[in-house]
Amino acid sequence: MKTILEALYRGQIQPEETIVPSHPEYRPLSRQISAQTEQWRNRLGEEAFRELEEYLDLCDSVESMHVEAAFLQGFRLGANIMIEVMSKREELAPNPASGLSL
Repeated sequence: MKTILEALYRGQIQPEETIVPSHPEYRPLSRQISAQTEQWRNRLGEEAFRELEEYLDLCDSVESMHVEAAFLQGFRLGANIMIEVMSKREELAPNPASGLSL
């Protein structure tokens, strides 16, 4: 049996591909986005719509970077919480005066 770390290393775990938000408004909003995208395509024409798509792709890239950074920060925070719990130490909390960061 492979460990989670081995599967991560080998690229066999890709949570971003399997995540479907469970929020009740997710699917209706997703359908609304699709409908409005088609409306914009018809209203703008192919060339202007292609330019809009390029802009939206840039926005998606920035958002993806932010989500990745948030995931990493959350994972680090969770790992630090586990270290604190397992070591029963309380001095691991960030203290601006100590220079210790998460």
